[in-house]
This record gives sequence, structure tokens and C-alpha cells, in this order.
Amino acid sequence: MKSKKVANKYRELQQQICRQLETADGGTKFKSDFWKSDLGEGITMVLTGGDAIEKAAVNFSEVSGSVSQNMRKSLKVESGDSFFATGISSIIHPENPHVPITHMNVRYFQLDSEMAWFGGGIDLTPHYVDIEEASWFHEQLEKICSEFDSRYYQRFKKWADDYFYLPHRDETRGVGGIFFDHLVMQDDNHFESLFAFTKALAEAYPKNYIELLNKNKHRIYTKAEKDWQHLRRGRYVEFNLLYDRGTKFGLDSGGRTESIFLSMPPMASWEYQNQPEKGSKEYETLQLLKKEIDWINKGER
Repeated sequence: MKSKKVANKYRELQQQICRQLETADGGTKFKSDFWKSDLGEGITMVLTGGDAIEKAAVNFSEVSGSVSQNMRKSLKVESGDSFFATGISSIIHPENPHVPITHMNVRYFQLDSEMAWFGGGIDLTPHYVDIEEASWFHEQLEKICSEFDSRYYQRFKKWADDYFYLPHRDETRGVGGIFFDHLVMQDDNHFESLFAFTKALAEAYPKNYIELLNKNKHRIYTKAEKDWQHLRRGRYVEFNLLYDRGTKFGLDSGGRTESIFLSMPPMASWEYQNQPEKGSKEYETLQLLKKEIDWINKGER
């Protein structure tokens, strides 16, 4: 059965990601919370107060139930009365403001009407945008995409630009990455290809992040830089509460509230009319939080 095959692999990948992040942090371990509900079960893994990672969460869930009217509207599907969904979602909030936030999600959704699809993505949210690091990050994603379809990167990069965007701020959440949804399977071969693509993304996620973590986790930072980190985390909270599809789907489907809101940072702040001084690192970062930047070509527009 396809659904069980995907769920078993995602469960295995969750544990693999946690082991890699624990080794990279070196200061503490993930705590496991195995849960069950009327919809299904999952494992919520949380790391807090590490040497380099202030908070990390890696969720796995395997749930099924009736398709509610809210879900039908949100998913834009007309057929199917019951669903199965499984996936991994992860967020990492670092201690050092020179290390970026990162997020990854891969998921599989199946209706009893036999319609099924994959979705997911990876994105990077630096507190201070480093063009070289953003370029390197996008290069890694392009390499993975090109192994499966030469059109994936440009298509999914644009999708991420449009998705990870705060219209009320007119700024992107970070430097983007890739995002995709409703990749409907046409046949068994297509299923295997899309499944392999999501596995490749999940496997690359900790590896790529650890490169950036190790490069920056020992950099000296000031209180002003830490304050800026908290302001940028505030933007992260705004996106997750207002626009994130995973948050909305979790709440609409009666999902586990504690797991849904695990993506929130441990500390965030809002400052009325904060305006960075022109020419400052903070100001320059805001100028780079725009759609359609060609990060692979070092930030060309």
C-alpha cells in the first residue's frame, strides 16, 4: 500500500534528521513525544536550549479521517469523503543571529477517490542576508531538482517566492528556496519519482543546514544583533499565523495543536515602526527580501 510505504519512510527520515542535528549541536538531545488521537498518530521531536540551536522541532504524523467542508475548500477538491495524510515538518531556530532559520516539509495526501499527491519544500530565512550563502543554498536545491526534472527548480523557486511572502509587509519571509503542492501522481512510475524527490529533499535538509550552522555558530554577536533576530522572528510568526497552509490544514483537520504551533520561535518581538538606518546591515537585509531575485547568480534581479 502506497500510503503505508510513504509513512514508514517518513518516520525513518524523521529519526535520521534528529540524530544529525543532535550531533551538530553537541549540547543536548531531542525529546520524543509519541501521541495518538482519533485521527491517527505521530511523533513530535523537540530540541531546546542547545549549544548552537535554541529550538528545533521535527514532526512526523500519520492521520486519516473524514474530509470536512473547511478541508474541501482549502484543498480545492470536490471528490472524496475520507483522507489519509502523512508527512515530516521541521523548523530550526538558531541561537546565533548570524545563523539562519530554516524550514522543511514533505507530505503525502490521499483521498478515497484515489486522487493522491505530494507537496513540500525547503526555505531559508536569514536574520542577516548573506548573498554568498543564499547563492550556495539555492545551488544545492537546484542540484537536487535537476536529478528529477530540469524544470523543477525554476518552477518551484517561483512558487516559493510567491508562497513565502508577507503581502502586508511587502517582503519575502527570507531568501526563499523551493515550494510545491498538489503534485498529483499520474501512474506508479510517477509516484516513485515524486516519492524519491521528497526523500532526497528530506535527506539534504540537515546536511545543508549543518554547513551553514558550523560556518556561523561561533561568530561574535551584539545585543543589537540579537534584538534584530527577535524582530525577524516576529515576521516569521506573522507568516505562520496568517498564511501558512500547514497551520491552516492542521487546525481545519482537527490536528494536534501543540504540534501545529511548534514552528514558533522561543522568543520573538515587535517594535513599533522600526526603521533601520540606511546603509546598515539591517537595512541591506530588508532590501534583499524581495521576490524574483536570482540567488544562484549572486542576487541579480
